[in-house]
Amino acid sequence: MTRDAAIAGAARYFDEGGYKADLDRRIGIRTESQAADRAPLLDYLQREIGPSLARLGFDLHLVDNPAAPDAPALIARRQEGDGLPGVLCYGHGDVVLGEPGRWRAGLDPWRITVEGDRWYGRGTADNKGQHSINIAAVEQVLEARGGRLGFNMAFLVETSEEIGSPGLDEICAANRDLLAADVLIASDGPRLDVGRPMIALGTRGVINFDLRLTLREGSHHSGNWGGLLPNPATILANAVAALVDARGAIRVPGLRPPAVPDSVRRALADVAIARDAEGAPLAEGWGEPGLSPAERVFGWNALEVLAFTAGTPDAPQNAIPPSARVHCQLRFVVGTDVSDLPGTVGAYLEAKGFRGIEVSESGTPMLATRLDPDDAWARWAAGSIAATTGGAPMVLPNVGGSLPNEVFAGTLGLATVWVPHSYGGCRQHGPDEHLLAPLAREGLQMMTGLFWDLGESGAAVARQRRAG
Repeated sequence: MTRDAAIAGAARYFDEGGYKADLDRRIGIRTESQAADRAPLLDYLQREIGPSLARLGFDLHLVDNPAAPDAPALIARRQEGDGLPGVLCYGHGDVVLGEPGRWRAGLDPWRITVEGDRWYGRGTADNKGQHSINIAAVEQVLEARGGRLGFNMAFLVETSEEIGSPGLDEICAANRDLLAADVLIASDGPRLDVGRPMIALGTRGVINFDLRLTLREGSHHSGNWGGLLPNPATILANAVAALVDARGAIRVPGLRPPAVPDSVRRALADVAIARDAEGAPLAEGWGEPGLSPAERVFGWNALEVLAFTAGTPDAPQNAIPPSARVHCQLRFVVGTDVSDLPGTVGAYLEAKGFRGIEVSESGTPMLATRLDPDDAWARWAAGSIAATTGGAPMVLPNVGGSLPNEVFAGTLGLATVWVPHSYGGCRQHGPDEHLLAPLAREGLQMMTGLFWDLGESGAAVARQRRAG
């Protein structure tokens, strides 16, 4: 059979209801990793995903999670031969809380409800619908090629992504042989433009930090002491203004990335951002000067104030507060040194004359990753999708948000290519989550084409990349 025949088979699988039936069954397993009862997580792997992959010739390995014992992972591997190119696919079987009481009347988070092009249900977009597309695409290639892919393949399905993927790095580090590959091809998150396929080659990193200033015990009457006692909120407001200016540009040299690489700039020249997620126009003049909107969010860093507290905001008193706190977040691209962010920020504030401000990290940072848009795997993936859809996909050097991609790019040392099958309005993590049927159908065709092409030209791409 031919490439076109395999892609046509993927379209029939969707049109005849096979994809909906598989996804509806998976949506019905209540895999809420944020819930107290996590038994369905194991059930999803053992009863649903495992048998689906075993039927396609994958050997199954259920892996304990050292950081979340009740949120295991499944590694499935299909080894066709030494020396063949290898691909790792990733997905997560867990979902956020279903919250059935918050969904619109007539919708049930635990079954698919179809309304026009929208398929409602928890996990339809994030992430069951997306990894189900990729599993089905593998099946289409196997059927079209008489039971062979032409490459080695591993699937990693975790069940703790919605609680921050604890243990994922340890799982990957301990199972390098089972996960051995040349490239990660995975699907999560939304397209930037609903009408245009997209590939993303990495993620911005994220690190949260607090500024705290405590000057005394207890509040002091603002009439008696105003103008005499330093106000920690005023001092912290000025400290924030020293870190980031009035238009949102970062002032701290150590928190600014290197110049946008030429290959990234070329890729982003094809990316237009006109409105925010709610449809409002973007603010003119906000962010780093001299950059396009796409360069600001995909090629540069952003320092945001997420919370600022002093006194009692809901019931203000006529008193100077004794302390103040600011919670900040840095989204950063490859090339930014965040190994000692508190030291970098603290030294900068000290040099600007601020004394006594405590700077501390909060939470666990995610590191930035980026595959060069000129990389052989990036060009190959874009070419394959263009051959299937008839148009060049949008290529993002990295998405603006964060995923655990550093595990794949760093710990496993893989080239990383993400092919999302959802869109920005899918309402993931909230009520009325849904998948768009046309995107799912197109995703099945694109991934079938990608896996077909991997069997045809993957070995040459792998050799080219290894040669530098």
